[in-house]
Amino acid sequence: MRGTRLFTGAAFAAGALALTGLALAPTAAAVTPTSATINANCGFFGGGAATLTATQDGTSATITLTTSAITAPLALGEDSIASTLTLVKAGGGTTVFTATENPAMAAGDPVQVGPLPGTVAAGDTLEAYGGSLTMTVFGITITCTATAPQSPGPFVF
Repeated sequence: MRGTRLFTGAAFAAGALALTGLALAPTAAAVTPTSATINANCGFFGGGAATLTATQDGTSATITLTTSAITAPLALGEDSIASTLTLVKAGGGTTVFTATENPAMAAGDPVQVGPLPGTVAAGDTLEAYGGSLTMTVFGITITCTATAPQSPGPFVF
């Protein structure tokens, strides 16, 4: 009986330590802010306000761009826009997010590309201003650039 109590007490103590360890474990890194707006110039194809939405899971990150300022000229199938988003790192260099990811869009729908995956490091500070978004649709390449820094500020991973 005494051995059973000792074993039960030891098991309870081990469980309590495990729960304490989980409670004190560091949380996953998260990007801030999770969304930012830019004013984009896409040359002949137009321009205007766009929203960048970022997510992070460790060193993996994704960014989705949506804008109602630029609309689909024709109906576009799902995953038919090859996109490369280049963001500028504070302190120099760039980080690239690239994929062929987009929802299906009817002619006149707001343009959305992403989520575009990329790799980040802890502490990376990334800004759209000075970078670019290149989209290839039906063999036509469209390049957009931000005309001012993103608001409320750069993404910090």
